Amino acid sequence: MQDMSATHRQGPGPHSFTGHRPGRLYRPRRPLRAGLVQLLCALAGLVLGVLLPRISTETSVASSRVTEALVGVGFGILGLVSIIFSLLFLVVQWAFGSLSPRLNLFRDDPIVWRTFGLAVGVFVFSVTSALAIGNKPEVSVIVPATEVAAMLAALAMLRTLQVRAFASIQLAPTLAAIATRGREIIDDLYPRPDPAGRPAAAPLPPFRRAVTWPHRQVILQQLDLRRLVGAAGGAVIVFRAGIGDTLQEGARLADLHGSEVPDAAIFGGLVTGPERTFGQDPLFAFRLLADIGMRALSPAVNDPATAVQVLDTLESLLVPLASRDLDVAGIADGAGDVRVVLALPRWDDYLQTALDDLIESGARAPMALLRGHALLTSLLSAAPPPRKPSIAWRLQHAEELAAANFPAIWRHASR
Repeated sequence: MQDMSATHRQGPGPHSFTGHRPGRLYRPRRPLRAGLVQLLCALAGLVLGVLLPRISTETSVASSRVTEALVGVGFGILGLVSIIFSLLFLVVQWAFGSLSPRLNLFRDDPIVWRTFGLAVGVFVFSVTSALAIGNKPEVSVIVPATEVAAMLAALAMLRTLQVRAFASIQLAPTLAAIATRGREIIDDLYPRPDPAGRPAAAPLPPFRRAVTWPHRQVILQQLDLRRLVGAAGGAVIVFRAGIGDTLQEGARLADLHGSEVPDAAIFGGLVTGPERTFGQDPLFAFRLLADIGMRALSPAVNDPATAVQVLDTLESLLVPLASRDLDVAGIADGAGDVRVVLALPRWDDYLQTALDDLIESGARAPMALLRGHALLTSLLSAAPPPRKPSIAWRLQHAEELAAANFPAIWRHASR
């Protein structure tokens, strides 16, 4: 479902054009596909399995013993694959049922697919080497040494995988991981403090036409700004859809101002997929944390202490964000002319995603409601004057909920 805050994103207003180039947004981060990792490891195992038995050295061992060891290790490594998938299913199922169905940290962790790829490579190397040795009476010690080294590497990666899996089914490490991802995006996207004054930006060129999405429903995951700025030429591409938004067939994706740009050139700068990712989505960490907090406050779970931990984590993201310059929507070319305008969240969008539903869900949990009140109080003191009103009315609403639902507790807490 599309985030409701997407309708309030920054547009091409007079203070949107900064010419700032966020490094995380400027070039999308495309993870190496799991299938490619496995293919590369299998090819490496095949090449080494063919070449190493042909090496002749002074130190050699009986080929029959090496062949037995290779076959045993090769088929024994398949047990490692079952462990990998058992951990994967365990963590994914636990995260889906206990935290949020959108949480994919462990599933997308490179250590999972690298460990699996190494296991595939060891298996291919073992079988290929055993066949390449054939009826040779002796074989170089390099072959069993390589096999032992590969097994030790696989065991080391399995150990790392187990530690990551066990950490992923614990609340505190999961919240810390989400906060780390969110803080990376915030620091990269908003590196500067909010300025006291801002000069008016140049107006947009005349509107030319709207660009609509022609394909089936997808999530806009990332933008390749280097490619988009190059494709813009003398035009300005003003995005109406933000990172993390759902693109429906026929939906308005962007507006073109000035000269013409082919639709294919704009679509070529988009990275889409079936779900939201951390790559360039500044709201995703807030959405996940709010989901976890609301699930903890649901009647079926009724765990307000978890909601308090979520609010602690949200404060670690919102307080630094409150003093940052959020008007970084304009992306300029090498000459300093704005060519792309992003649809970025406003300050109120962050508050809405992170706190509004969570505070309403905590209306019957005094522990969570008081923690939300303390968070808003800290934000009010940290935010610059233009951002205080959106915090102040939320703070007043939290006080009204506490006074109405828990009058005795609120009287004691407000002394």
